[in-house]
Amino acid sequence: MSLIKKLAGETAIYGVSSILGRLLNYVIMAPFLTRIFGRAEYGVVTDMYATAAFLMVIFTYRIETAFFRFGKEKKDLNKVFASSSLLLLATTLFFVSLLFIFSEPIALQLGHPGKGNYFRIFAIILGADTLSAIPFARLRLINRPLVFAAIRMANIIVNILLVLFFLALCPYFEELGWSMSWIYNSEEQIKYVFLSNMVASLVMLLLLMPSYFNLKWTFDAKIIKKMLWYAGPLLIAGIAGVINQMVGIPIIKEYATPDAALNMEFVGIFGAAVKIPILMTLFTQAFNYAAEPFFFRNADRSDAKEVYGQVAQAFTIVAALAFLGIMLYLDLLQYILGKELRGGLGIVPIMLMAYLFLGWFYNFSIWYKLQDRTIVGGYIALGGTAITLILNFILVPQINIYGPAWAALACYGFMAYVTYRTGQRNYKINYPIKKMLLYVVVSLTGFFLSEWCQALFDNGILVKTIINTLILALCLSAYYLIDTSIFDSIIRAFSSVLKRKKETKEKE
Repeated sequence: MSLIKKLAGETAIYGVSSILGRLLNYVIMAPFLTRIFGRAEYGVVTDMYATAAFLMVIFTYRIETAFFRFGKEKKDLNKVFASSSLLLLATTLFFVSLLFIFSEPIALQLGHPGKGNYFRIFAIILGADTLSAIPFARLRLINRPLVFAAIRMANIIVNILLVLFFLALCPYFEELGWSMSWIYNSEEQIKYVFLSNMVASLVMLLLLMPSYFNLKWTFDAKIIKKMLWYAGPLLIAGIAGVINQMVGIPIIKEYATPDAALNMEFVGIFGAAVKIPILMTLFTQAFNYAAEPFFFRNADRSDAKEVYGQVAQAFTIVAALAFLGIMLYLDLLQYILGKELRGGLGIVPIMLMAYLFLGWFYNFSIWYKLQDRTIVGGYIALGGTAITLILNFILVPQINIYGPAWAALACYGFMAYVTYRTGQRNYKINYPIKKMLLYVVVSLTGFFLSEWCQALFDNGILVKTIINTLILALCLSAYYLIDTSIFDSIIRAFSSVLKRKKETKEKE
């Protein structure tokens, strides 16, 4: 269990930068932006970030995962780091140049005519984030989660402060009669969201620059060839993954209704609604940050397979609890969003369950990464993409924003199941599947019980909160009874992290 405690501790630290940062977004950014922008304007923001997510996979071509595979031996680390960094530098300059040259045609093609400046800003964001990928991967591989978290937090805080400066302070100063035209144009508010992100990404890259100091710069073509061969199928899987997550947005934009303006409003509603399940995605992301290098570092242990099974069980406990907690307190969480953008809350439970399946996929996919059979992951991801595309094209014209949610659930459920089945045939790990399913059943039971109580009693928000808190306590007891040992281990792991933080603070 010591390894599980270590992974849980690292996940908690990685989660600080993600979860605390996104909590700041919850408390500040989401309420702020969803009240400043209307549905259509927020739709533009959502659409641009969906496009950027797709391009980010192209820019990095999953070389960071190959870095874990080939840099895990200490003697190879610097050589792999230098070679992959030089490769990324060359390709990033090429991709950024393309975006600058073709920014206006791309903007026109994607339905934002005259907004090529958006894509030039995103070219710099993507360039900075790409060049940060290998230094971040190195921090994860050499077990430096605190440094990782600190730099991530700096990025988030700079971004938030700049958005507030541009969209709150500058208009306020203009109301006082000060001229802010040298830095602010009230007719281009959306642009300042992207500019703030750009500066934050450049600050993040600057903070990572010490990773390159005292490094012997070499380029090993043989290692790069192996890394690209390994990462190629993962690139396919990465592109497929972004399509699975983001394709609903352009399909809503084009096919939800015959009215293009109304469709952009639907995009805004959908983009706002998926902010609520973000805590699940943040936990999944934090887990993946910690787990991927963890799996590679411990692959040679005699008890590695047993550990992997315990990791999957621990993940399921926390993910099931996240699902239940968000759904039981959705009546309170909805106020994060502006009133005009709360119309899509019905997709929240569907997306939460989809993200739980995605987390299972991350757990089960370790078998083909360890065995250098990443092509299998590519095929599975392509199968998931086919499901996503087919269901989106069928469902979006019928049920608009619910189409991408159901498509995501079907896609990630398929990917998790197929990855598990193929893994059991090729690299058998005794996952405690029955217990994992029980945690999910308990969470779903708690959710449906809450919905039944709400429909039966139709009480005010205070009574609902009290009832839901009792349901949460009941479900926590059920989680504990399913497997007391691993539940105790998770609690001790996170307690030890908090204790270390307290001791560090007292020393300071």
